Amino acid sequence: MTETAADTQTTDWRAWQESWDRQQEWYMPDREERFRVMLDMVEAFTGPAPRVLDLACGTGSITDRLLRRFPEATSVGVDLDPALLAIARGTFEGDERVTFVAADLKDPEWTKALPHDSYDAVLTATALHWLHSDPLAALYGQLAPLVRDGGVFMNADHMIDQTTPRINAAERALRHARMDAAKTGGAVDWAEWWALAAKDPVLAGPTAERFAIYGEHADGDMPSVAWHAEALRSGGFGEARAVWRSPSDALVLAVK
Repeated sequence: MTETAADTQTTDWRAWQESWDRQQEWYMPDREERFRVMLDMVEAFTGPAPRVLDLACGTGSITDRLLRRFPEATSVGVDLDPALLAIARGTFEGDERVTFVAADLKDPEWTKALPHDSYDAVLTATALHWLHSDPLAALYGQLAPLVRDGGVFMNADHMIDQTTPRINAAERALRHARMDAAKTGGAVDWAEWWALAAKDPVLAGPTAERFAIYGEHADGDMPSVAWHAEALRSGGFGEARAVWRSPSDALVLAVK
């Protein structure tokens, strides 16, 4: 069989994984601290060898940190984005601890695509804000049966308290001033990152598919920590509260 140009195309998946992390850190300079606390809580509730569902996994940022810290852990990453899944699959190719599943979290049947019925921890970060409140509450109700008794769900995301508009405005102004300064130093934003992905011979096709699915950017909600905690308790979790906060983000933990 004659080898075609497409067959010989390669890309540096780890470099793309790291560039995604740098792009996200431009928006969230305390991103690594969120991950650290998330994994601290995984260890506290499940020990060092958990079975994890990496929800809306993107490039696998959570899975990457999970396996570095807990080499005996296993992870199932689920997402719909073809480009980010391509990076995740390329980064973890050959690692038997990791499985990736393409599924739409808005599909009521999405859990049927998962390889397991129960997980020690379901983790997600900077992803579910693209869902509006009603679908997000419905998703929380779908997640509770996936978490074993005593297991945890954690969501690290933008969670805005609308009762403090002056605090919100001051924090946002300072954060954006620092982002502008980093931009002059060469930081790549979300749109620029995707423009680079569209030029990569291997990622160009998946990137086009991604924008056909999502459009330019999803438009969801960013409700408060109190809303998330109440929605998780109503969805079937026994306890829920923030275990970490920054001025604009929070990490909410729910125990089954």
